[in-house]
Amino acid sequence: MTAPLTSARKGPAKASSVVVFLHGYGADGTDLLGLADPLAAHLPDTAFYAPDAPEPCRNNPMGFQWFPIPWLDGSSEADARSSMGQSITALDSFLDKVLADEGLAADRMVLVGFSQGTMMALHVAPRRAKAVAGIVGFSGRLLEPEALAAEARVKPPVLLIHGDDDQMVPFEEMGLAGQALQAAGFTVYGHVMKGTGHGISPDGLSVALAFLREQLGA
Repeated sequence: MTAPLTSARKGPAKASSVVVFLHGYGADGTDLLGLADPLAAHLPDTAFYAPDAPEPCRNNPMGFQWFPIPWLDGSSEADARSSMGQSITALDSFLDKVLADEGLAADRMVLVGFSQGTMMALHVAPRRAKAVAGIVGFSGRLLEPEALAAEARVKPPVLLIHGDDDQMVPFEEMGLAGQALQAAGFTVYGHVMKGTGHGISPDGLSVALAFLREQLGA
């Protein structure tokens, strides 16, 4: 049985919307929760969550992973698939609990992923019963693009943001993800962070904020 995800929370006691940050491989929730500080001034009625992924990272025991990455940590493809399946279950349950705790509907939530967190957001959100308000994917890729059209139950709008100097997740993955999402019927927006590696630049965060405000009606 997969243990529940743990998460810190920032925001007002009574929120009218929720942003959930999903961190990358080897990081933890606090790595992204710091983004709540610059965003909160523009989204004062929003609660921010940033759960830790379920597993200690094989390459960084101080951090966490949603699933192992064979070419980085020597794990097997079977290990990666098994771990991802457990993480999907855990994240689904976590999102349900956040909405229940906040007393909000799914269309008051946006998922913001970075790297492996983007992979999780783009995989999990379309397969849920009710659509979230949107997905922001920084520096990630779309897993199993060939299965998306058949398996997508809902199609929330997606904003893809990627640095054109990313040495960890190639910049080309942004275009591949966008094409597959659009082919499956999703509305997709994109922003290129010029001269940026595997990270989040100020202009990328500004574009994400505009998308959050638009989707949450802030």
